Amino acid sequence: MAAASGTTWQPQVEGFKEICGLLEQQMSPTSDKSQIWQQLQHYSHFPDFNNYLAFIFARAEGKSVDVRQAAGLLLKNNLRTAFKNMPPANQQYIKSELLPSLGAADRHIRSTAGTIISVLVQIDGVAGWPELLQALVNSLDSNDINHMEGAMDALSKICEDVPQLLDSDISGLSERPITVFLPRFLLLFQSPHASLRKLSLSSVNQFIMLMPKVLYLSMDKYLQGLFLLANDPAPEVRKLVCAAFVQLIEVRPAFLEPHVRNVIEYILQVNKDPDEEVALEACEFWSAYFDAQLPPENLREFLPRLIPVLLSNMVYADDDESLLEAEEDGSLPDRDQDIKPRFHSSRFHGSEDGEDDDDEDIVNMWNLRKCSAAALDILSNVFGDDILPMLMPVVQTKLSNTSDEAWKEREAAVLALGAIAEGCLNGLFPHLSEIITFLIPLLDDKYPLIRSISCWTLSRFSKYIVQGTDHPEGREQFNKILMGLLRRVLDDNKRVQEAACSAFATLEEEAAEELAPCLEIILQHLMCAFGKYQRRNLRIVYDAIGTLADAVGGELNQPRYLEILMPPLIGKWQQLPNSDKDLFPLLECFTSIAQALGTGFAPFAQPVFQRCITIIQSQQLAKVDPASAGLQYDREFIVCSLDLLSGLAEGLGTSIESLVSQGNLRDLLLQCCLDDAPDVRQSAFALLGDLARVCSIHLRPRLAEFLDAATKQLDTSKLKETISVANNACWAIGELAIKVQKEISPVVLSVVSCLVPILQHAEGLNKSLIENSAITLGRLAWVCPELVSPHMEHFMQAWCFALSMIRDDIEKEDAFRGLCAMVKANPSGAMNSLLFMCKAIASWHEIRSEDLHKEICLVLQGYKQMLKDGAWEQFMSALEPSVKDKLLKYQV
Repeated sequence: MAAASGTTWQPQVEGFKEICGLLEQQMSPTSDKSQIWQQLQHYSHFPDFNNYLAFIFARAEGKSVDVRQAAGLLLKNNLRTAFKNMPPANQQYIKSELLPSLGAADRHIRSTAGTIISVLVQIDGVAGWPELLQALVNSLDSNDINHMEGAMDALSKICEDVPQLLDSDISGLSERPITVFLPRFLLLFQSPHASLRKLSLSSVNQFIMLMPKVLYLSMDKYLQGLFLLANDPAPEVRKLVCAAFVQLIEVRPAFLEPHVRNVIEYILQVNKDPDEEVALEACEFWSAYFDAQLPPENLREFLPRLIPVLLSNMVYADDDESLLEAEEDGSLPDRDQDIKPRFHSSRFHGSEDGEDDDDEDIVNMWNLRKCSAAALDILSNVFGDDILPMLMPVVQTKLSNTSDEAWKEREAAVLALGAIAEGCLNGLFPHLSEIITFLIPLLDDKYPLIRSISCWTLSRFSKYIVQGTDHPEGREQFNKILMGLLRRVLDDNKRVQEAACSAFATLEEEAAEELAPCLEIILQHLMCAFGKYQRRNLRIVYDAIGTLADAVGGELNQPRYLEILMPPLIGKWQQLPNSDKDLFPLLECFTSIAQALGTGFAPFAQPVFQRCITIIQSQQLAKVDPASAGLQYDREFIVCSLDLLSGLAEGLGTSIESLVSQGNLRDLLLQCCLDDAPDVRQSAFALLGDLARVCSIHLRPRLAEFLDAATKQLDTSKLKETISVANNACWAIGELAIKVQKEISPVVLSVVSCLVPILQHAEGLNKSLIENSAITLGRLAWVCPELVSPHMEHFMQAWCFALSMIRDDIEKEDAFRGLCAMVKANPSGAMNSLLFMCKAIASWHEIRSEDLHKEICLVLQGYKQMLKDGAWEQFMSALEPSVKDKLLKYQV
């Protein structure tokens, strides 16, 4: 395939024919794709193969557009890997062939040229291709629609992929490229061609985040342009106008403030746009407005017009894919693509900071209906009960129309009640009993989507429903809802099954021990669903069973319940192979059951324990040698298995010892503590702490290695990325310390030196890590006061402050034992921090342990004796009255 001699590269006829032939074959539906791909791979080893592709793309006029486009797309993919290492002459040749193609007569060729040019700019920047910028400017200024559109297409792709390159200084140019292009983009807002208006507007929108100086200075022109395009006949242009307002309100609200009334007025109008995508983009504005923390009062006068628009947009569109899905028969097996990826969150010891929000409406495609419901939810949280007079009459009208044609309106009204359940609870409260009485029969409606939304909306009132169980009418209502949801759990429709199970799990969390009297009937329904469901919804049953176990705890530990619950689960457990991802939710479900049953899980423990060990072993082998393991490595199997072992340790307590003593869990666990994946380490350190509590004797042979691995996680330079790993490692060190006592001494000082900076720079770190750091520091001080106390003055203030924030429990007791032991060893070390220490002591509501209470009395009396000549009285008088009152318990 050698090229002809001379300066400009020329293709050989045979090479040209062969490659065109291959590209033509590749497009034939009957061809052997893998064989053609191998031949193309073979050609790609020739240094000028990409030149041929560029030539075919740009110049093979006799060939079909499809073949030329195929050559272009193959060229684009090759350039990503090959461009940097090409001879400069070939690089130059390809670039020179691409530029004229921007003005090609065929739109597909122009668009492909733009894509390839954007990829080249990503690889090589713009500085090395001065002709490109000039060619783009010339095309934009040419008044030839093909050239203008080709240049704008390339620019819009560059602006989308690498906008920062156009807003940077380039040697040889007097100004940044965006300074040259932006005025031209703004001019094109007025073009008669919709394609140019769309491409120019989408290009400018890409710079809102970066806000180059030229855009900042042209902001008035840009805003005028947006208002000019506001009612553009092309829906894709109107959509971009809305997107611009949403972005501006998110990142530069100050620019919109003078125009905010006009913008709100406009968004309100396009929120009703006949094109759903435009209406959806407009609807995003409402949540963006509140996220930007702009004054809600600006919106108040628009509410009477906005709320009916949101309600009408919450009605299912005729082409909504949920309508088709809702017709699907529950007995049809799921296809692989129906099963959404799931994510297991590793075990975490301590108080979680954020709440997880399970309230996704039941299908996951974001659309106008969901966006409108989310906006209504936000409005109800901002304006509270003030929206009810505008909303409820519309909702009541929709609900009272019981004709078959109006079922979608009724469904939207039920969705609206669920959306405002949190924000308007006070205003709804007097009517809640009748609202719920109205919703219960809808659980049996003939339309599946009304049945499913009624499940969700009822679950949004769970707190109220459970609080009512104190009186007979409330208990009766609770039972009706419980039975109604359980009936829907056994619905024949997959959508309804999913909604009912999720709603039931929400109710379970709220009801907790209130469920105990109904356990038998709940288990019968859930296990019946377990036998009936297809793969996707099975996961939700596991979740409902796991949530039930968490909610009722030890109540579950009765033979008649276990006979219903365990055989089907064990059957499924035996049926699934070790490499099947359907094991994940089952492992999670078993974790909750093991913790709930405690020692009652013992009859099932041995096979479950052994299987977890086998899964971890085979995955660790697969990581280094997939072929001999016979499976692909997937660390989630390890994480779920470690978490189930933690659940077993927590449930079985010391009786897990017989299982641990037989196998090689210790060595596998150490390997997991050293793993490179943070989620594996996070679960490994959680298990390390759980095993330290119940059978530390089996960890002792490799104690030094465990402690070394755990201490490394506390390195402050890496904390931010792996804070949950550090949290669990810190907790595990503390648990080990109180079990192995002096054996921990080799690492004490290195751990303390990591914990002190965490306590001293607590702001911005998660609450749980600070609590665990304070407790572990105290436990180390309790076990080795002689090592820790010489350094106490460096950390007493920050440590005591952290201790004062911890709620009363056994771990806090341990930490205070450490405090007393240190003060005994080095009383003067706490002298300068006495105020903080007293506040920490005053943070106890009640110390249950008598001996700890006595020790604290001794500590305070010791300081009272040290502070002579009225100094103690002076110190006490400086304390806040509430602290002084609490210290009276300690006889000072």
